[in-house]
Amino acid sequence: MSRPRVGVLALQGDVREHARALVEAGADPVEVRRPEELDGLAGIVVPGGESTTIGRLLQVFALLDPLREAVAGGLPAYGSCAGMILLADEVTGGQPGQPTLGGLDVTVRRNAFGRQVDSFEAPLQVAGLDEPVHAVFIRAPWVERTGAGVEVLAREPGGHPVAVRQGHLLATSFHPELTGDARVHALFVRGLG
Repeated sequence: MSRPRVGVLALQGDVREHARALVEAGADPVEVRRPEELDGLAGIVVPGGESTTIGRLLQVFALLDPLREAVAGGLPAYGSCAGMILLADEVTGGQPGQPTLGGLDVTVRRNAFGRQVDSFEAPLQVAGLDEPVHAVFIRAPWVERTGAGVEVLAREPGGHPVAVRQGHLLATSFHPELTGDARVHALFVRGLG
């Protein structure tokens, strides 16, 4: 059985960590920095980092529109932390005119848990996984509104959704790539068909 080629948006953020998790999850990661590198991908990971910076870099590298069109056309995507913000249809607490990819029918609050010093870790039960995930939240968003087609996979201790799936899109507020646990990535890879 061949391993799917999964892109990792490599403009900013924890690219190496996502690539390592994808290998463990059974995929062949490909770093994506140019529009032509989207060709032939089975899916793409949009990593954490700083969402406004990633949005600006998507424009600088002429990737915003091609990636937005690919996601709208059905390219499976997984976004962690800033990646969740970039996949959201609506962002609160963001910068005016902040570019996003969209496609995920949610409203996400940027930096919902507070500043860097408010970062924390917690065990989370994620739907589809037997054992809890050790979730690392770093200046993380949370989901404030979900559309009718959005499945909530996990909630943080205060009750806000922090892992969601809608069709070919998966997003988490937390960073599973930082823990050495590739189960969330495997959940994404299994969904590539």
